[in-house]
Amino acid sequence: MKRSEINQAIKDALDLFTGQSFALPPFAHWTPGEWETKGSEYDEVRETGLGWDVTDFGSGNFEKEGLLLFTLRNGHPDESVRVKSYAEKIMVVKENQVTPFHYHWEKTEDIINRGGGKLVIKLYLADEEDEFSDEPFTVTCDGKTINCEPGQIIVLKPGESITLMPKVYHSFWGEEQGGPVLVGEVSETNDDNADNRFYGDRPRFSEIEEDEPKLFKLVNEY
Repeated sequence: MKRSEINQAIKDALDLFTGQSFALPPFAHWTPGEWETKGSEYDEVRETGLGWDVTDFGSGNFEKEGLLLFTLRNGHPDESVRVKSYAEKIMVVKENQVTPFHYHWEKTEDIINRGGGKLVIKLYLADEEDEFSDEPFTVTCDGKTINCEPGQIIVLKPGESITLMPKVYHSFWGEEQGGPVLVGEVSETNDDNADNRFYGDRPRFSEIEEDEPKLFKLVNEY
């Protein structure tokens, strides 16, 4: 990705958050220069990966296949020093902007439509070879058990959510003509370096072309 794409995605997200009255913590607005003045008192932010995260999953086309996230809270990846056992993210999913199929080995998560358009989610159970299983499975949406067939599509309107257990492949995007979707995630401790299994071995983080100065540091740049 180009740094200019990342900068613009964050500026667009800030506008959306403001429009949806979703306030971010103070460190969301710190420049790289301001980060240089912050000492060990902010090690939790750095070590648990709080903050901005913009990726195109190696696609080279962020608008078609990409995601913007802001991690608000998270447990430490090292269980011996972990204080929190939970995580929370806020994400921006654009119309027809796909997050590719992936699952988590350990993490159970709730994906929540916090506002805007409708979120479309496609689901498969993973088999023993990490392929799409042809077996049926169940998920829950706001306390309701739903029996799913392979490739099941579930559409979440604002306020609705889905609970995803480990080893359930999921891909999602914003419904066409619905506008961007403000998406929340509440989960067990998140470890993007060790607990993501992408179908087709996609990279989680993007290589960045520095075509302009960065406005904000990303979670993997502290």
